[in-house]
Amino acid sequence: MSQPRVSGRPPLLVLLAVILFLECAALGVATGYLIVELVTEQPSSYASALAILVLTAIATIWLGVMAVHALSGRAWIRAGAIVWQVLQIAVAVGSFQGFFAVPAIGWLLLVPALLVIVLLFTPSVVAATQVRDDQPSD
Repeated sequence: MSQPRVSGRPPLLVLLAVILFLECAALGVATGYLIVELVTEQPSSYASALAILVLTAIATIWLGVMAVHALSGRAWIRAGAIVWQVLQIAVAVGSFQGFFAVPAIGWLLLVPALLVIVLLFTPSVVAATQVRDDQPSD
């Protein structure tokens, strides 16, 4: 029995892309917040504040590119998405412990990261993300 398809794509692939887009949006909000903080507050180190802002902006763009190419079925997004989810899990674990622990943020980071990892290994997503860069997408 075949799975119902949305726009010629497996539903789990669409769900994967939606979660990646939501993570990208959240990271975009974080980037915007860092810009506002850099402009309105005086950081203890401008170099560190600017470096964190640049890294966050690059990560936002990277995550957005992965989300777009997930819908194209590109194979390389699986590795990139795994790397991002592992980083997100590391931040989530840090949010559960220590003096500045905020478990709510930890759960908001951990649940989608685990869901993306599970989705990346489902047979329909693996099959749908087989397009190599030298092959045309659908």
